[in-house]
This record gives sequence, structure tokens and C-alpha cells, in this order.
Amino acid sequence: MKVKIIDIPKVENVLGNIAVIENDVIPFAVNRVYYLYDIPSTSIRGGHSHKKLQQVLIAISGSFDVVLKNGKSTKRITLNKPDKGLLIKNNVWRELENFSSGAVCLVLASEVYSEEDYIRDFEEFLLTRQ
Repeated sequence: MKVKIIDIPKVENVLGNIAVIENDVIPFAVNRVYYLYDIPSTSIRGGHSHKKLQQVLIAISGSFDVVLKNGKSTKRITLNKPDKGLLIKNNVWRELENFSSGAVCLVLASEVYSEEDYIRDFEEFLLTRQ
């Protein structure tokens, strides 16, 4: 599956840690940044794949699960550390669920928003995988 956990460099200090994201950390040029917050624990976000876009998801606060599907297998990854990012390349179905109270998901994306890049129907996604 086209996913990978990446380490976000951190500077540890007794006064608090700092996570640093520079050009060499993310394997693509970041063209869009957004974050999800105030998400009810019963909500499921995502539910789509991208034709071209790649993203890195980071739990900068709290935790949530990312369910990934490629048409042949399913993988569940829990994100709960702000110094770990989940790289999701294109053509991978993703759903975000099981949000803890106060969870914040930071998303670094390779492309600006384009509705044409989304596949929002899982059956259609499966057809593209054949």
C-alpha cells in the first residue's frame, strides 16, 4: 500500500518540545495546509481517494484512526504523536475515525483543492484499481 509513517524532527526541551517541518521532511512541495478540529468522536471523515494529490496527516493533538484501502487490503493506523506523520500517496482510499476529545488533524497536501481530483464513491474507486 502506498502509505508510510514519516518522522517529524523535534527539538526536545524541558519547557516543551518543538516539531519542525522543513522542505526535506515532506516528500513533495506543500501547496495546501488545513486542519480538522472539533470533530465528534462518532464522525467519519475522508471517505475518498485522490487521483493525483498526496498528503501527510499529523495528529497535532489527541488521536484518531486512519483506515486505508487499496482494493485488495485494509490497514488501520492510529495517529497520536505530533512527531509522526502519515504519508498517503495517490489512489489510496482513506477514512478517518475514532477521534479523541480535542483531536486536531493537520493535513499537508501536494495540490490545491480540486474537486476533479477526488473519487468519492468506493465502487468507482474499486473500478479504477482493476
